[in-house]
Amino acid sequence: QLQLVESGGGLAQPGGSLRLSCAASGSTLDYYAIGWFRQAPGKEREGVSCIGSTGGNTNYADSVKGRFTISRDNAKNTVYLQMNSLKPEDTAVYYCAADRRNYGCSPRGGVYAYWGQGTQVTVSS
Repeated sequence: QLQLVESGGGLAQPGGSLRLSCAASGSTLDYYAIGWFRQAPGKEREGVSCIGSTGGNTNYADSVKGRFTISRDNAKNTVYLQMNSLKPEDTAVYYCAADRRNYGCSPRGGVYAYWGQGTQVTVSS
């Protein structure tokens, strides 16, 4: 059974950076697309970014394009989300999720079968 654990969240100042990690256990990530999602208090869950199983396909929400970068290291069974130029509106609980597929990735959370427990990101001065 695939299990995902997020880490790297915390408090950052506006304009600062954080790098989130999504570490997998129980199965290799080689066959899974990985998505990052976030949910702020009182708001619906939002797709942030996703990456295909080989890393060749990526997708970003308009709100994070040019600021966030998703990457993966299949040898380490880990996916990363580098977040730069953080804004207060990036404050949310961030989740990673896995979707077994051969090609591409989906921004829709409903297709992802496996989810981590989330990590809090707070952007505030």
